[in-house]
Amino acid sequence: MESKVVIITGGAGGLGKSMVQCFAANGYRVIVLDIQPLTIEQTTEYANGYAVSSFACDVTREAQVENIVDTVVQQFGRMDVLVNNAGTQHVAPVELFPTEKFQSMLDLMLVAPFIAIKHVLPVMKRQQFGRIINMASVNGLIGFAGKAAYNSAKHGLIGLTKVTALETATDGITVNAVCPGYVDTDLVQNQLAEIAGMRGITEEEVLEQIIFPLVPQKRLLQPNEIANLVLFLSGEKAGGITGQAIVIDGGYTTQ
Repeated sequence: MESKVVIITGGAGGLGKSMVQCFAANGYRVIVLDIQPLTIEQTTEYANGYAVSSFACDVTREAQVENIVDTVVQQFGRMDVLVNNAGTQHVAPVELFPTEKFQSMLDLMLVAPFIAIKHVLPVMKRQQFGRIINMASVNGLIGFAGKAAYNSAKHGLIGLTKVTALETATDGITVNAVCPGYVDTDLVQNQLAEIAGMRGITEEEVLEQIIFPLVPQKRLLQPNEIANLVLFLSGEKAGGITGQAIVIDGGYTTQ
């Protein structure tokens, strides 16, 4: 297979790392965009020996994103897959939620995906092929107390996914949102700590009393489970799947 090119934002850690490894192992040229770039030595080790390129990028800054997309296309001649993965979390009641934090989280998890999509679409349309995967969340479909900004951003991201899918339906491009439940990443572990602080209990009690009662499988998902779903959506066999919010949550939203 001619090596296809994938850009993964927020690819320097957590869920992004698993996706980088998955795509690289399956023959993709992987481009990592992260506020903290990986060194050449780190990327080789990090991607299990596969070649990965890393760019320092604040994905909320349109000029930076546009410049990197142009650079990637000039270097490789194509742009096949965009995974909007960069994200963060902050848990607090609405009345105590800092407005600046709310704004910055929407910038990172809703405005930044819009910017990246805006600049890869012309290339994908010329190719008559493209795959855009927006990392949303079950919290883009249902609410969770304390997550005003995260819920708002992820709900908006699913809306952006649907609109972009409609606008590109005849261009060989698919656009989908992946909606994980609780995945064993640093973001979720930090979230457990914040919920524990809000409720005056331990992190283990957060899992046993709050999280696992919502998850029929009674476990945290593993990052590679999400990565393999994203990989499938990026391939030729997923050409008929577009505009969808695809849930992978251990049964969370079935109840």
